Amino acid sequence: MFPHHQKSLGRDWTTPWENLQRCCWNRHISSCMRWPGHYSRAPYPYFSSRHFSLHWRPPCLFESRTPFQYWNWRPDSLSHSSLIHLSSYIMNSEGDEPSSKRRKHQGTIQRHWEYICNHNKDKTKILGDKNVDPKCEDSDNKFDFSVMSYNILSQDLLEDNSHLYRHCRQPVLHWSFRFPNILKEIKHFDADVLCLQEVQEDHYGAEIRPSLESLGYHCEYKMRTGRKPDGCAICFKHSKFSLLSVNPVEFYRRDVPLLDRDNVGLVLLLQPKLPRAASPVICVANTHLLYNPRRGDIKLTQLAMLLAEISSVAHQKDGSFCPIVMCGDFNSVPGSPLYSFIKEGKLNYEGLAIGKVSGQEQSSRGQRILSIPIWPPNLGISQNCVYEVQQLPKVEKTDGDLTQTELDKTEVLVTAEKLSSNLHHHFSLSSVYSHYFPDTGIPEVTTCHSRSAITVDYIFYSAEKEDVAGQPGAEVALVGGLKLLARLSLLTEQDLWTVNGLPNENNSSDHLPLLAKFRLEL
Repeated sequence: MFPHHQKSLGRDWTTPWENLQRCCWNRHISSCMRWPGHYSRAPYPYFSSRHFSLHWRPPCLFESRTPFQYWNWRPDSLSHSSLIHLSSYIMNSEGDEPSSKRRKHQGTIQRHWEYICNHNKDKTKILGDKNVDPKCEDSDNKFDFSVMSYNILSQDLLEDNSHLYRHCRQPVLHWSFRFPNILKEIKHFDADVLCLQEVQEDHYGAEIRPSLESLGYHCEYKMRTGRKPDGCAICFKHSKFSLLSVNPVEFYRRDVPLLDRDNVGLVLLLQPKLPRAASPVICVANTHLLYNPRRGDIKLTQLAMLLAEISSVAHQKDGSFCPIVMCGDFNSVPGSPLYSFIKEGKLNYEGLAIGKVSGQEQSSRGQRILSIPIWPPNLGISQNCVYEVQQLPKVEKTDGDLTQTELDKTEVLVTAEKLSSNLHHHFSLSSVYSHYFPDTGIPEVTTCHSRSAITVDYIFYSAEKEDVAGQPGAEVALVGGLKLLARLSLLTEQDLWTVNGLPNENNSSDHLPLLAKFRLEL
């Protein structure tokens, strides 16, 4: 993103560098110029087109030693021969803001509680407000709990991808600075369940786990396979839950060439601590799917493996499933085929390019079509995303044995079923967030660094859906399962760049924590 030599400014910037640098150091830099960071490699100024008028004159920067002759200079007439050239590379499609490193203001971002259980009144509260929506108060026949999902940014991954954080001052990137901030956020939110991604193993053992245990959490951790230094953790309050089972999921399979990546998942079965004799259970899952935008085949298979484990853990004796909360960094954007599959429970992937599965790939790469089926039969997972039960061969022969013609028909049916391009799962999952601000249609953002600002983090929860009659556009009423009481509001990309993006002095990951409050009807 930044040049490696001061005099080599790349194809998008041409200027007498020494003169410009000398003037810049000796002049006050007004609001129309911003610096990408305190880096010796990139001390040149940024310009935004919104600061230029049609007859803009730069008396402050160029009035002294060299008379500036372009008094009627227009921003649309800039070229490689201009004294200063606005780079098309750093401008977004609207042309009004740089695509990254927009502002260098320091400060705190404001997030608010959005109460869902009363749609007719404005129940938005500023974060930290202890007031509770009266219709969201707990009672004897309800169990309320909160869940946070947070990719805390592994320090090793940060250092291995330092090009993503060139907008940051170096001190805010040190783990010794970042961890106290992250812990402060966790203490402030005080969630009953934490689903953390990119938890580095050495930091987990030395600092993260001891700190969380001192706050009353029980911690479970699954490290990524291979030589990857991080993993996923689920932590819950002793005072709220008892642990029934821990079920780690490894997506790497030596016998399946497709699954050669080291991502993992973790599924816990928790029982609320209630005075009643028999209380319901809750299944909590956490994962971090593969990043590679061009490998949607791997992402879908990893998701199917996680759903199969959830199905096994959440299955109850009466054939139903207990309530489910599924969190994580899914490396997929809202509206993508993978996202739609989670919410709708079905996906026909015939003719779908692997680079389109997650909605992240914008180039022509990754256009190979998904194979049918995506994963081989020896993975042991059906197209319904459940573990396949191995059928034992019959020992005895009966008069009802199939004829050869019937066997041939059966074989054809089985083959057709195996080659189906339809994926299904049995859960009714909703997203805590709507991903767009209703008044403006501007996308919500969960991660922001020098390369992009998008939504890839989610909290999904199981609930029966029923249309609200006579209320067009109203949110669905939830019958059974979990009821969403409140959520911590997200932000726009522009909001985040007012505090210099992520990480910054107060927010020490390149992801925002997601937080939701749920109610379980007893």
